[in-house]
Amino acid sequence: MHNIQLAAGQIVQQVLTDGRNLNQVLEKSLRKKSVWTPAQRAALQDLSYGTLRFYGQLRSILALLLHKPMLDQRIYYVLLVALYQLQYSKAAHHAVVDHAVRSAQMLNVKVSGLVNAILRNFLRSRDALLEQAARNAEGKYSYPQWWIDELNAQYGERAAAILEAGNQHPPMTLRVNQRRNTTADYLMQLTQRDLSSRLVAPDALQLDKSVPVDRLPGFFDGMVSIQDAGAQYAARLLDIHDGMRVLDACAAPGGKTAHILELADAEMVAVDKDAERLQRVAENLQRLQLTAQLVVGDAAEPDVWWDGKPFQRILADVPCSASGVVRRHPDIKWLRRSTDIAGFAAQQLGILRALWRLLAQDGKLLYVTCSVFHQENEQVVASFLAQQPDARRIPAALPDNIQGQLLPDHQHDGFFYALLQKIA
Repeated sequence: MHNIQLAAGQIVQQVLTDGRNLNQVLEKSLRKKSVWTPAQRAALQDLSYGTLRFYGQLRSILALLLHKPMLDQRIYYVLLVALYQLQYSKAAHHAVVDHAVRSAQMLNVKVSGLVNAILRNFLRSRDALLEQAARNAEGKYSYPQWWIDELNAQYGERAAAILEAGNQHPPMTLRVNQRRNTTADYLMQLTQRDLSSRLVAPDALQLDKSVPVDRLPGFFDGMVSIQDAGAQYAARLLDIHDGMRVLDACAAPGGKTAHILELADAEMVAVDKDAERLQRVAENLQRLQLTAQLVVGDAAEPDVWWDGKPFQRILADVPCSASGVVRRHPDIKWLRRSTDIAGFAAQQLGILRALWRLLAQDGKLLYVTCSVFHQENEQVVASFLAQQPDARRIPAALPDNIQGQLLPDHQHDGFFYALLQKIA
């Protein structure tokens, strides 16, 4: 376990000090640990994700325990990982402390005694330390102060629930391929495998407990995909019929592209400016036995790749802060800056303007973000409509008659949807 602690500490340090993407750093680390068992790999992922998920609280607690700054940053991050284990994991406390001391001895033997003292002090005074850490907003919610302030300003009393939802473990949700099976039939297949689930959207089944994909009936044969329930509204909102020409303008990794093709025989063009990520679209479509024209291109510069033929439907799932999916990507909370939001909004408006020329008369464009910030959502759409006289916003049927903003909860992540139609 001490090797896993060490590796997790290194991953968290790279994310927080170097601004690295958590998934990429974790994947690189796992490639180096080719001899690790699946259980060890899962443990490393849990420690890395969990420490970043609760970094605000853990950092506040550690500040209370340290009487002077920790000079060796490697030890600092091992301590954060160990505190996460003591507070949130089921591991035996004495084992966590002993492994952290061993980790410290491997890095800097001079501070191993300090590591032991700090962790045991936490265990002795845990309740008081947790209460004291929660007196500041970052320690209470584990988000940067600017993020907390932004949500409070935009959502008022609902902000706390949004913050808390982002700190939960994300559910494992399935999208049943309607070309291959019905949702009801697949639910029966799950039950026969002793996999408990429930319906949370038209084609979405949420498992009570996450499992490896090889336990899902027919996964490798294209019967089912993993996709958040909130993301599954996109394909249905576009109202696509057989024979339509459809563009997915920021397609990778391809979940929405595939869902559209599962619902209709469409002439699908999937565009993404990242060739490596576009390969993931190809792999997903191959598994599902679906076909689309894949194009490497920038949605903001369609003149480079567009063939001049208009589209009846366009999905614009634009780059954003990803503030609605932080429970799946906890590093986002600490990598984003408040100044990033305006940059995303300008980029999103530019993409909307560029893609509008590609839309056929009476066609529909679905603007999508996985953000909860108004600047990227309602404000971008309002700015676009004010400048585009041939665009009108039409209702988008979301749960509970919600218009636009789907906030994260126990069933889905946070998404924003705006359905726009080109009029005469």
